[in-house]
Amino acid sequence: MAMSVFVTRRIPAEGLRVLSQASGCRVQQWDSDEPVPRAELLAGVAGAHGLLCLLSDRIDREVLDAAGPGLKVISTLSVGFDHLALDEIKKRGIRVGYTPDVLTDATAELSVALLLSACRRLPEAAQQVRSGGWTTWKPLWMCGHGLSDSTVGIIGLGRIGQAVARRLKPFGVSRFLYTGSGPKPESAAEFGAEFVPLATLAEESDFVVVTCALTPATQGMCNKDFFSRMKKTSVFVNTSRGAVVNQEDLYEALAQGQIAAAGLDVTTPEPLPTDHPLLSLHNCVILPHIGSATYATRGTMAVLAARNLLAGLRGEPMPSELTF
Repeated sequence: MAMSVFVTRRIPAEGLRVLSQASGCRVQQWDSDEPVPRAELLAGVAGAHGLLCLLSDRIDREVLDAAGPGLKVISTLSVGFDHLALDEIKKRGIRVGYTPDVLTDATAELSVALLLSACRRLPEAAQQVRSGGWTTWKPLWMCGHGLSDSTVGIIGLGRIGQAVARRLKPFGVSRFLYTGSGPKPESAAEFGAEFVPLATLAEESDFVVVTCALTPATQGMCNKDFFSRMKKTSVFVNTSRGAVVNQEDLYEALAQGQIAAAGLDVTTPEPLPTDHPLLSLHNCVILPHIGSATYATRGTMAVLAARNLLAGLRGEPMPSELTF
């Protein structure tokens, strides 16, 4: 009997090819770049044995009930999994695949680009060129903050956090700090990074880069108290998940000059409403969650997600299975 698979979005051709060429696999897809409407998701997943979803798809009890008892595997085209109701999924014995590692380099590159854009005021400067604000060379005009001899604090020294540190080190960073669930001496040794409490990291860092997972412990951890401890010249960057940050507190910190600048690739909600207060600030650079957005990376993610799905359907070991 053919296994039925529902794919919740248009994905890179490489990944869809893996599924369509697999024997005994019948693929149904929401063929659009826009998110699948809830009603279409519930209808599409009905009777499915496998589900390939995105981080913007909320896979909860309602979806699992709509799928029915035949659902064997969920494969998410993401490294994050906070959109999955894992407790409910575990109760039903459904396996989960995800795509770690393959997006590490692309996300680390974007993190560095975002940091440089924020600290050197690149979007602001580019706008001055377009608007006629560039009149002559001025000694103090468009000055920002550089990385040389700075202290960089990384919240979450996992794969992406390490990749960010590896890329920042050649800029002349003098000291790396990190915090998380516990010390990682082997990972930290490459950068001579010091494990410190969150408050110390906020107080002593010139640049703070958030690359941790979203968990109950990290939700809202970058809040008013955190920002009040940061230096007035410091720059805050988040490429993890929007909910790690209290955005109202971040807005106040930026608007009142408590910190110098921020760069965000993730927000709450996504997309961020165009009238959101953060978008009114000249010292906040916001990108539309493009951390992994290189052609090569997205193609590799799609292939891995497809292979995870097929392995789960066949009862075989997945290339990247989430253990929970």
